[in-house]
Amino acid sequence: MSGQRGVIRRAVCPGSFDPVTNGHLDIIGRAAGLYDELVVAVFINPTKSSLFSVQERLDLLAEVTADYDNIRTDTFQGLVVDYCRANEIPVIVKGLRAVSDFDYELQMAQMNHRLAGVDTLFMPTNPEYSFLASSLVKEVARWGGDVSALVPPPVLKRLIERAAAEPPPAAAGG
Repeated sequence: MSGQRGVIRRAVCPGSFDPVTNGHLDIIGRAAGLYDELVVAVFINPTKSSLFSVQERLDLLAEVTADYDNIRTDTFQGLVVDYCRANEIPVIVKGLRAVSDFDYELQMAQMNHRLAGVDTLFMPTNPEYSFLASSLVKEVARWGGDVSALVPPPVLKRLIERAAAEPPPAAAGG
């Protein structure tokens, strides 16, 4: 598949993906259908404590997107527009769950366009996943809740292993 006049249509779908959820995969899969190449880029944030290492997140993303021949995974640190410029990617794909997401993401999109001329494609999430956030999945998994319908099987396996190794903190008081 190629874009107009031989130009390859490329986009990036950035995020922390800690962990990747079915909501992420919904957006990733739909975006992969729109572009010749979709880069799923894991944001490296050294100031944030993550459940999975960057390499674990890359490995999980590669595993759960293996059926797509036009998706590749990568990492970036700093501004996503700098990553876009360095990799000749003109579009950022962002999923929106609610109006509150839009308020923040619109400001980011306008700043990204101002800084580097990079456009943002907003994709509304499937209503089935509108409540879903990686932080919520991690919290529920830490407390032994069933997240099997919220994450792909390889992620569920790793979440269960990690939860068993790192039980939730003890309740205060007593």
